[in-house]
Amino acid sequence: MAAADKKASIADALDEQYYQINLDILESFSKYRPPLNLYRFKEDVARVLPYCKAGERLSNEQVEQLAQLVDEGLVFVSREDHPVYVKHISYQLDLVLVDKNLHETEIADIFTQALTRRLGEFFSQPVPLVFGKLWTDMMVLTEYLYADANRIRALSRRLHQTHTLANHSFNSGIMGLAVHIKQQSKQYEAGEVKRKFLDHLTAGLFLHDLGMSKIPPFMLEKDKALTAEDRGKVQRHTQVGYEMLAKLDLRFPEVEECVTDHHERINGSGYPQKKQGQAIGPLGRLCGLVDSYCAMTTKHPYGEPVEPAKAVAQLAQDQGYDQELSRILQAMVMLQSKPK
Repeated sequence: MAAADKKASIADALDEQYYQINLDILESFSKYRPPLNLYRFKEDVARVLPYCKAGERLSNEQVEQLAQLVDEGLVFVSREDHPVYVKHISYQLDLVLVDKNLHETEIADIFTQALTRRLGEFFSQPVPLVFGKLWTDMMVLTEYLYADANRIRALSRRLHQTHTLANHSFNSGIMGLAVHIKQQSKQYEAGEVKRKFLDHLTAGLFLHDLGMSKIPPFMLEKDKALTAEDRGKVQRHTQVGYEMLAKLDLRFPEVEECVTDHHERINGSGYPQKKQGQAIGPLGRLCGLVDSYCAMTTKHPYGEPVEPAKAVAQLAQDQGYDQELSRILQAMVMLQSKPK
């Protein structure tokens, strides 16, 4: 049996219980103190046995031996340590593109943790240096989805249940991509969607509420209705966000449309410009829909969430939203709610 076939055979046999570690993953670990328990496959007894414990100091000889064993496909991590593994990979997100042993659901967990954390860091300090790290991770996501757009399904099942700016931005980004990919499924299958467009749309969806980072937290955490003055300050976030894009060198039309138009409504009931009908672009309509859905279905200081099925029904009946997009979102949510 060829070496590659042998590695694959061992990995397949252990897949339900263990991750097989490759050299890229090993090199991301602390060289002398791996962050989680490692196991070695012993061929003579056909069993996986402990190799070292998390944080245990390795000798130079063990470091060399470990690298050799990894190269031979004989080192594994227990799936019981999934939370630790997810946290580790989430700090070096591009590793999901090279680790062929992760399931789609596990990769979705990693993206959820990584992107939500990056969004939180950026909204706390919305400057170019911090944004660069968020952009890098968003581009890992688009590379992952561009290879197979159907991967968005696992991500759309991992929305946060509690509202924070970072949680809401993650939820809106994922649901916006899910609706967009469903609407444009034939174009994705035919390879007609440009990667650059997906990059910019992703940034727009995740950053649509950029201006909210300038709203004092105490105002957003009130457990009662905002005053007219406070509401006016909040409604300025679309313009504030637009102004912030220039400082981030992020003046792409797709991003600008999401930031400026996600509160405009087709029937003219939105803000800030009271746009109507075709004056609102397709990405503004998309972002407005998922922004509302994600706001409705998470727990806020001032209220409990609306059930997803009820939320999409309300949006589908509201003439302020794009009817085609509303139907797509409703169908997706209803499908997810069906018992498996």
